[in-house]
Parts: sequence; C-alpha cells; structure tokens
Amino acid sequence: MNSDEVRRINQEGWDRRVGEGDVWTLPVSSEEIARARHGDWAVVLTPNKPVPRDWFGDIAGRDILCLASGGGQQGPILSAAGARVTVFDASPGQLAQDEMVARREGLSLVARRGFMHDLSAFEDASFDLIFHPVSNSYAPEIEPVWRECFRVLRPGGALLAAFMNPIVYVFDPEAEAHGELIVRHSLPFADVVDRSADELEQVIARDHTVEFSHGLESQIGGQLRAGFLLTALYEDVDRGPPTSGRSIYFPTCLATRAVKPPSPSWRGTDGEAVRAG
Repeated sequence: MNSDEVRRINQEGWDRRVGEGDVWTLPVSSEEIARARHGDWAVVLTPNKPVPRDWFGDIAGRDILCLASGGGQQGPILSAAGARVTVFDASPGQLAQDEMVARREGLSLVARRGFMHDLSAFEDASFDLIFHPVSNSYAPEIEPVWRECFRVLRPGGALLAAFMNPIVYVFDPEAEAHGELIVRHSLPFADVVDRSADELEQVIARDHTVEFSHGLESQIGGQLRAGFLLTALYEDVDRGPPTSGRSIYFPTCLATRAVKPPSPSWRGTDGEAVRAG
C-alpha cells in the first residue's frame, strides 16, 4: 500500500469517526468558548494533561497553526482566547466541526484542508506557534512534518507537539482488549506492513484508520535535526482510569515544546546549517 492510499484511508477514516462521535471529533461547548474569551482556557495535546500555559506565552494577536488538529476543539478555544487561528487537517469532516463552532460563536478562524507533511499552502515564517496534538501516528513518515513546521514558523516561534510512545505498538491489541499485555510486534511497526491482509482488513473495518509507530529518534531526534531546540517535555497516559490497561505500566504518549531559534542561523545536530528566518 503506497503513501497516497494510506492518506486516503486515514482521511476517510476520520470522516467516519466524525459520524460516529469519536471523542476527538466532539466540538467544544459555548460555555467553554465564553470562558476562553475571559482568559479561562486550557487545551490538551495528549489525552488528559492540559498543556502548561507558559508553553504558549501571550497568544493574543498571534498566528497559530493547529496542525492535524481538526474536530472543533483546540482551534476554537485558541481563537476565542485572542489568537489568529488556522486549522489544517486532512479530514473534511473534522474541519467542518471547527467551521461549525466558528459560525456558532462568531469566531474568526480559517480551516484549510491538507496533509501534515505538506504545508506548501503557507509561506515561510507564517506562524508564531504550531499546535500539533497526537496525530503523526497516521503518517508514514514524520521527518518531513518537522521540516515543514520549522519552515513555516517565525524565528523564536514554538512547536507544541505530541505523539505516541512507540512501545504501545509492541502489544497485541486483541489481548489488550481483554486486559492482557502480550508482546507480539517488533518495532518499527506499521499496520500496512506487519499485519496479514485479513488482519489489515479487520483493523480498517474496526478503527477506519491505519497507524505507524515512530521511534523517539524520529520524533525528538527529527525535531532536533530540523533545527529546533527542545525546551520542555511531559508524559501522559490513556483516557480513562490511570490504574487500568497499559497505563498501569508506562506512559502511552509524550508532549514536547520546541523552539525555532531566533538567531539568523542555527546549526542542527546533523551538522547542516539551517536558516532560521
């Protein structure tokens, strides 16, 4: 299965999840928007922990890209808090949720359709901050994502990103559903590579999407190679009681804050000079 087919499956899959009321497709309430307008707001990159407010700085009047972050949740909150928000997502259904909230609440918010690895719709240095919740597990490759994020950020801008702990892909999901952790897969893992045709068909029928594990060398190392400076990190667990399932044993996802250096140039960890402006 090639990358274009993977992207089509995942885009259509998230459209289906919107119709089914997946938790990550449910728009925020008018009450949440009203609180955000008065400075009382919080958003999540991972299932549970609110992102520390100092990760954002003052967002009033700032240009924020919500990358692969449709669903009518984070984008409208940040817009109500005073930011100029663009939501960029592959799923028309997810973007429709953001547009619905914007119409309902009179928010100024732009919804653009596209895939996270290709931000060619935006010029260099277009944004002050990128908000990228757990979503790159649906992308076959992620280093292009980090390079594009670096390009469209302004010098001094921040990338707030979250991703799955790759260890979650080691375990048999059928056994997990019955409360057992059974090691089955080696890493890196990809549904489209490491499952039989019958299994893959079942996964798509059940989840509507396919996923890819990405190691920390690609997740964190990829950000550093793109030219970012890592400034903060935290871990989180799955939604639901923290004393159940795999979350008993390890954090299931991570969030990072990385900054594009404000200096005219920066030499990344791969030794190549990277322009920062």
